[in-house]
Amino acid sequence: MSTVEHAERETEHPGSHPPGPRRYRWLKPVIVFLLIAIPAGYLYISAMQSRGGSGTKQEQAAATGLEEGWPSRLQRRIYEVTVAPDAEDVAHFETNSWKSSSLYLQFTTTKDRLGPWLHAHGFTTSDFEDDDLTIDEDEAARVGWKFGEGHHWTGAEREEDKPKPSLEVVVNLDDPNRPRVFVVSTTTP
Repeated sequence: MSTVEHAERETEHPGSHPPGPRRYRWLKPVIVFLLIAIPAGYLYISAMQSRGGSGTKQEQAAATGLEEGWPSRLQRRIYEVTVAPDAEDVAHFETNSWKSSSLYLQFTTTKDRLGPWLHAHGFTTSDFEDDDLTIDEDEAARVGWKFGEGHHWTGAEREEDKPKPSLEVVVNLDDPNRPRVFVVSTTTP
């Protein structure tokens, strides 16, 4: 472009600059800011929800009880716990905190299905002792379980090294043909 053409162009559009890198200088800092701010904001929000979430979930469990139905496949895989086939009255509840996470599970099964379920979780019937309540009162209170006197209770626990979950199991044998199973599976990172 000659000097004359440039001067004519400048006269036609005063103050305009040819497109180039100077025109969008502000764009790069804005993009960098957004690339840092969005993930940082997400992490902050997640941390606050997680910190407050455990208390909220516990309050919900105390108020409404366990959630009916099977735990999700992901929960069953994380906590390495299953439900006996054709179980009834299945309910579960999950708590998460910085220190540990637990899955509470209850179901009613049959005498014939209890043994295979125990075996699949690393137990034998000889591991269970009468009146051994391996789920303590504080844990039970979180979901409204009451292991009172006058019932036939038996329990066992399986301690595991981190990060494998440890299991506490209590079985109500008031009706030996329809045992009621209570499980707390706890994993610690």
